Amino acid sequence: MAEQVDVSVALAEYVREMSLREDEVLRELREETAELPGGRSLQVMPEEGQFLGLLVSLLGARSVLELGTYTGYSTLCLARALPSDGRLVTCDITARWADIGVPFWRRAGVADLIDLRVGPAESTMDELLAAGEADGFDLVFVDADKAGYPAYYERAVRLVRPGGLVVLDNTLFFGRVADPSVTDPDTEGVRKANALIRDDQSVDIVLLPVADGLTLVRRKTG
Repeated sequence: MAEQVDVSVALAEYVREMSLREDEVLRELREETAELPGGRSLQVMPEEGQFLGLLVSLLGARSVLELGTYTGYSTLCLARALPSDGRLVTCDITARWADIGVPFWRRAGVADLIDLRVGPAESTMDELLAAGEADGFDLVFVDADKAGYPAYYERAVRLVRPGGLVVLDNTLFFGRVADPSVTDPDTEGVRKANALIRDDQSVDIVLLPVADGLTLVRRKTG
């Protein structure tokens, strides 16, 4: 049986040449983000952004929640896949980086679909639950601080509708999750979230060894 392919720079370029459909607006936002401190590592890969948009389309999603806006590249990918009356609630601890993405959202014609909320993601999720938004989202994308992943997951499965998806990024966390000697809060947070997902019989799951690990969680309908 074939194992996971090691993705070299040349192979990554081939993948993008064969499948990436990144237009000028997305490309310019990605390039501007790459110039920021840590920008290349904090931003989702362009093919991952395209995959998120495909998931939105496949679900027929009308309502999406995103935890971790950063400069809004993934936000733009998600919003573009929504219908004209859809909505995307995206949250970040600060508007400093998200403000970079706003002009690009406007250029793409989706700014009116995006509800940017500034503050701790856990608080934003609690506010949504208190407002009666349980079961109210078709897809929840989690890409915020890793120490908070267990709390985010527990809330996400309440906010997503039966049959909807929770997508968690960085669930392999640079391979640190498989090294028991690494015990920093972020690594431990991802490990705990992975274990919670594994043991949650109310969902169907798959952890894909792509990018930095991408976990898809479907809330069961029965």
